[in-house]
Amino acid sequence: MAGKKIKIAVPDEEGQVSIMFSRGGPRAGAGRKGFGETKKISLTLTNEVWSELENRCKTSGLSRSEVIRGIIESSLNTHDKLL
Repeated sequence: MAGKKIKIAVPDEEGQVSIMFSRGGPRAGAGRKGFGETKKISLTLTNEVWSELENRCKTSGLSRSEVIRGIIESSLNTHDKLL
C-alpha cells in the first residue's frame, strides 16, 4: 500500500466506517439496478436443446439468462392470448 492514498468514508446511513482507496469504492446508488427477483433453478435439457440455446446466445449477443427469460416471457404471452 505504499504510495497509495486512502480515505476514510463515513456512511450516510448507519453502518460501518469504510476505508477506500482514492478511486472507486462503495457509493450510494452505485451498481447494476435490479428489475426483478432472482431465483436459482436447475434445468435439465437434452444436449441438442442446450446446443440450440448456446447458438441463440452467440447469434443474439445475449446472456443465457436473457435468452431463457425471453423464451419464457414469449411462451407466457402466447399462452395468455389463447385463453
